[in-house]
Amino acid sequence: MDEKRDVIRPTDDEAVRLAKTLLRAARYGAFAVLDPASGGPLASRVGVATDVDGAPLILVSMLSAHTKAITVDPRCSLLLGEPGKGDPLAHPRVTLICRATKLERGSPEQARAERRYLNKNPKAKLYVSLGDFHMFRLEIEGASLNGGFGKAYALTREDILTASPALETLAASEQGAIDHMNSDHGDAIALYAAHFARAAGGGWTMTGIDPDGFDLASGDEIRRVFFPTPLQASSELRAVLVEMARTARASAG
Repeated sequence: MDEKRDVIRPTDDEAVRLAKTLLRAARYGAFAVLDPASGGPLASRVGVATDVDGAPLILVSMLSAHTKAITVDPRCSLLLGEPGKGDPLAHPRVTLICRATKLERGSPEQARAERRYLNKNPKAKLYVSLGDFHMFRLEIEGASLNGGFGKAYALTREDILTASPALETLAASEQGAIDHMNSDHGDAIALYAAHFARAAGGGWTMTGIDPDGFDLASGDEIRRVFFPTPLQASSELRAVLVEMARTARASAG
């Protein structure tokens, strides 16, 4: 008898990068929880950003059914990936298996999460200060990546999250770097968008920086750009951005 074919492919660098791209570029996703009343699954849509290490961040009302559910049982999952043209099942998506952790107001973790969330979802400023809205960090335990037909992968927490000695120092200096780039180096950002993200149009701004790369936004569109190699120290950021701008400018010329 023929052995059954294993549909799960070995995890490679391309799969890891695709999963990280789907996560970092997402502004919303399908959020599934366990309904405490029935024990059955309950799915909803939530706005999404990421912490500096890549863990998903959600801002939700304590009055909503899915928030009440994760306060009883923190187990949840998050489906990310936009369908695009044609067959929606032909486009890549990733399902993250997580446990939700509420971030306490006034804590450094909550302040950082809120800052990063609002950079990516500025319209959320309308309700972030309302008393019943709270930030949750979704601690990834594993992931299932579907990169398209016949491209299934089982990823670990270590595959998805960014581990670097630069995490904390870069998070501390991130907002200053973002503000500086958006105020003084719009030309470089346009080059990054066109060359590295293959993005059309203008109006691109930088919304987040982490050791793996940075996020760009223009209206509702988000693009992910990776550094040539992950940063090991926050002091490397300036030189890397300068070199990337030089590379993009040479290619455009």
